[in-house]
Parts: sequence; structure tokens; C-alpha cells
Amino acid sequence: MQIKLAKTAGFCFGVNRAVNLVYDLVNKGEKVSTFGPIIHNKQVVEDLEKKGVKSIESPSDCQEGYKIIIRTHGVEKSIVDDIEQKNIPYINATCPFVLKIHKIVSEQEEGTITLIAGNENHPEVMGIRSFCKGESYVFQNEKELEKLITDKALCLKNNVICVSQTTFSIEEWKKCEKFIKKVCTNFKIFDTICNATSDRQKEAETLSKECDAMIVVGGRHSSNTCKLRDVCSENAPTFLIETADELSDIDLSSYNVVGVTAGASTPSVIIKEVLKTMSEEIKEKEVETTEEVVETAETAEQADKAAVDASADGEETFAEMLEQSFSEDSTSKVVKGIVVNITPTEVFVDVPGRKQTGVIAYDDLSAEPFDKCEDVVSIGDELDLIIMKTDDQDGVLKLSKKLTDAFKGWDEIVAAKEADEVLEGVVTAVVRGGVLATVKGTRVFIPASLSGVPRNQELDVLKGATVRFRIIDINPARRRAVGSIKVVANEERKAAEEAAWAKLEEGMKLTGNVKSLTSYGAFVDIGGVDGMIHISELSWNRIKHPSEVVSVGDQVEVTIKALDEENKKISLGFKKIEDNPWEILKRDYPVGTEVEAKIVGLAAFGAFANVIPGIDGLIHISQISWDRVKTPADVLKVGDVVKAKITEVDFDKKRVSLSMKELLEKPEEVIDELEDAE
Repeated sequence: MQIKLAKTAGFCFGVNRAVNLVYDLVNKGEKVSTFGPIIHNKQVVEDLEKKGVKSIESPSDCQEGYKIIIRTHGVEKSIVDDIEQKNIPYINATCPFVLKIHKIVSEQEEGTITLIAGNENHPEVMGIRSFCKGESYVFQNEKELEKLITDKALCLKNNVICVSQTTFSIEEWKKCEKFIKKVCTNFKIFDTICNATSDRQKEAETLSKECDAMIVVGGRHSSNTCKLRDVCSENAPTFLIETADELSDIDLSSYNVVGVTAGASTPSVIIKEVLKTMSEEIKEKEVETTEEVVETAETAEQADKAAVDASADGEETFAEMLEQSFSEDSTSKVVKGIVVNITPTEVFVDVPGRKQTGVIAYDDLSAEPFDKCEDVVSIGDELDLIIMKTDDQDGVLKLSKKLTDAFKGWDEIVAAKEADEVLEGVVTAVVRGGVLATVKGTRVFIPASLSGVPRNQELDVLKGATVRFRIIDINPARRRAVGSIKVVANEERKAAEEAAWAKLEEGMKLTGNVKSLTSYGAFVDIGGVDGMIHISELSWNRIKHPSEVVSVGDQVEVTIKALDEENKKISLGFKKIEDNPWEILKRDYPVGTEVEAKIVGLAAFGAFANVIPGIDGLIHISQISWDRVKTPADVLKVGDVVKAKITEVDFDKKRVSLSMKELLEKPEEVIDELEDAE
């Protein structure tokens, strides 16, 4: 039997945030009460209860000295008001995606009717309803929605909006959305299903089509877990379990390929226990994941071979040296030594029971980067060491601390692989096919394809850098470990994006940094996500390229014009209204103002002149001179600067009329003045 694990299985961003918050407070010694279960997972709730966390159902139940943590699903508005009125300290751990729905419904006009896709008895839905400005109704499917619209004659109403529970079924939501757009075009629809829920359900659907059976791990009262079960059951026999113990009641022997996914409130430790139990039952056959372990043509076996070849300067790998060290009398190869002297290049130790002086060379002291030997050991330290060579002629023992560190660290590397732990190490060497990162005294090979460095960039940029990675493959027999920086970076980037998207709103003003320029606009990092300023939004004047206004690295103030959550696109505004040349014209250049204008174009009917940057006006041929002008080109040319008066402005049509002749004396007036003088 083959096991396939969904890569989206386990805690989502909101749940992970809330659970970590509670555990951090408990570890700091604070007294904590959660308003209802922090998440819908019995095992997590029971573990928190053992640590002294109390679950309450009313602010009045909170004991003195305790802090209230509001659960991820959120609570009703009246409860928050009650907590604040009683001056009880609290932290709102409501998922940001749920808070976004609260904001949407609370910002509607008074009397707005709100339709909510979800379970009316679920705490999240109850919380949403409490923020509504008018009547609210809940439906669970297209049939209930149709009945609701018909019974309440909602198509005749003008102020109706529709939102959904964050864990609502995507497939059912699409049906409901299609029905609304068909029969009630006046409804305003907000797609508020959480991105993590969407991704999880889509992957579960795909995975269930590839497998003979599905195991869904999670609480039976968890909405998103039940949705996963429903999605999977349409394509394969599906079993919902809360813990690995329940596997004993399920016969999987008749299935060749079994998929495993888990709800957003299922801890990774439970998922791993399920996988471990299933693996033991199938005699430890390989567990595959839907995420490729090695993302290029390299297989784990090839990556392992690269690790063997990756020893710096052609030296033996740690594993080979360790195996060689223990190949003879192991009791004579591992010794304890006490540091008696330290020099810039060597550490001298006293080895009880040995006549020779023990010497640890600088290169054999530690695999971790260091400057001085004193940074690693001190006089009097007792060390576990491996004898590399006995030189009776010189009377010294050549010892290695680096090898014993690697040997001890191997068990921690294996444990990190089992726990799916993120490790932090320093890149100490660039080798053929990748880099070597040292962690816990052990070197881990990271293939170039999993380093996170673009193909066109040298791996040398990583040397000396501290990096975060996961162990994705180990060879216990040869003590080889392969890691991936890329998988951790992708997870962290995705979590940051989810957190950022949960906070974004149209009209929000932000400060960001210009990341790149294209012919059609500028891409700006606004804190974990990128948005684009279209070239038309960069300046009120016509420009040929964004580089005329901004450069890569510039810090800019922008406004969110539009959010496309489905396609993950953000449109940004950059132009300020006060810089609008038409606003400047209205403020500083009223009709009658005399200006110096530069001729920028000629036509048969007149000349176009630049009044202020961004605005050109028309000097009609009849307004050029009191004398008859046959064609503007007879008296004007492009580039001439002339004096003109603003005679008319049409702000709606964006037109400005200018006159040169109004600043000139009329010929008749000149003649009259001469006659009067006589």
C-alpha cells in the first residue's frame, strides 16, 4: 500500500497563530481562560486544560487574575462589549479572515439584509450575525438559498449582501453564487472563504481522485474537517478519524493507494502519529507526499550521492571518518579529554590513562564557524573526543571534537526529520551541485534546486549565511542528510502573504518599496505582498516609462485601488489629488489670468500652447491677432513662448481657451487716441 499525504494538511495560519499565542502565554506563567475551545480539536483543548488553561462560556466565569483569549472562530459583539465593560484583560485571537467578515457586515448601511452561507449554530456564524446592521439569514446550500430568497421576497430589496463562513464548501458556494447572479442581480456578493480552506479543499479533491481511499484527520465538530470529508467522499471511500488509535477500527488492506489529509485545527503531531501507525502496518513502506521532495530531475538517491561527493577539498565525509573511527576497538577510539592549554592553532588536552599529549587542531575543533579556539572551548572543559591518529614518535594523540559533535548531532538531525522541524544552520561550503550547511555539528547537503537561489545566480551568495531549512531525506546507514531551504521559504512566504491579505482593504494608504519596473508599471512590496502601480497611475503627465517617476528601491506612498483575492492581484494608486494639474489650474489660474505659454502644436484652426505642465490650451486662429491671420504658421512656430490670457475653462471636457489678441491694443482704439490728441 502506498500513502500520499496532502501538503496542506494541518494547522492553517489563523489556528497556528491562536494556538501559539495561548501556549506562549502559558509558558510565560500567565493565567489564561479561552472563551469556548480555542479551536475545534479535543486533543489540543485537553492538553491546554492540563496546563491550567480554563475554557469559559461567559465573561462572568473568568476568575480574577486570568486573561481571556477569544477563540479563532470569534464571538458575538455583545460578549466583547461585556468583557470590556467588566475591564477584564483579553486578547482577541479571532482569525483575521473572520475579522474581515465582521468588518464587511458592520460597515454596511443600517437596515442592510445579510445572507450568510454556513451553519447557523457554528460560533463563527453566530459572531458574524451579531455585527450585521439589519436582518440576517443563514443558508447551507443552493436549495435553502432559493427558498429563503423566495419566502422573503429578497429580490425586491435593494440593500442585500451575501458573505460566507470562512470554511464553507467551495463547490456549494459556487452554485449559490451562480444562482444569485442569475436571479438577484442587485445583491452585493463578498467571497469570504479563507484561502487556506480553498487550497485545502481543492487539494483534497485532486488527491481523492488519485487514491483508492482517503483518511481525513480532525475533530468531528470541526467545520472545515467535515467539509474535507464531504469533498473526498465524492471520489473515494473516506474515513474521518480524530487520532491514530481509531485506525485499528478501519480495514485498509484492500486499498493500494491511501491518501491522508487533515483539517485546519489538526496538530502536526497527530498527523505524524497517524502516518507512523499506517507505515508500521504496511511494514514501513515509503510515504509519499503530494509535494515533490526534490523539485528537479534529481531524485533523493541522486541528492544523496551528491552529498557523498560533496566533501570539501576531497576529504572524507564525516560519516566515513566516523565509521572508520569505530571500525576497530571502539573503546580505544572515543576518549575524554580535559582542556589544559589553548593556542591560536591548537587546543591541548589531558587524556586520563594515556601517556601521550592530546592535541586538537583548529580544523578539527568544530564544524560551526568560529574565529578563535577560545570561542569554542575554555581551559578546564571536559570534552568527548575521537582519536584520529596516534603518533608515538612525537608522543601526541591527534584528536577531533568536530567528529564527536557530528556523531551526537546525527540523532538530533534524525529527530528533526521525524518532527518536521525547521532547523537553522550556517552555510560553510559551496560544493558540486549545492551547498553544505552545518547544524548541530553535522553537515547537511542542500541541492542547488532547493537552495532558493535563482538559476542565474551563483551559490556563493549563501556562503557564511545563516539559513533555515527542513530535512527532507536521510540515509541512516551512511549518515547522510539532505535539506531544503526552498520549502521553508515557500511556507513562510505563504504565511506572510495570508497574514498580509487578511489586513488589506480597498482605499487603505500604505508605504512600500519599489521592487521592479516594467514598461507598463511599477511593482511595489507593501509588506509581504506585491502590488502594481500602472504607468497611468504614476503621473498626471504623460510618461513613456515608469523610470521617469520612480526607481527600484524607492519608498513610496500608495493607495489600494482594487483587490483581486482570487488571482492575488493588487492595483495601487500613486497620484495625489493635490498634484492633479486641473486642480492646480482651478486653484491658481482663474479665467482672466495672464500666462506665458509655449506653442506645442499648430493646426489650421489655431495653435496649441502649454499653460502649465500637463495642460495645453487652444489659441483659436481668431484669437491670435487683431489682424487677419491666414494660417497660424504664418505668425507662430512650435517652441515660441507667447503671452496669452485664459478666457474660458471647461473642467468637464478638460478644455482651456486662450487669447493672445486680448493682451494687444485694438487698432481702432489706437486711431481714436490719436484723433483725440489733435
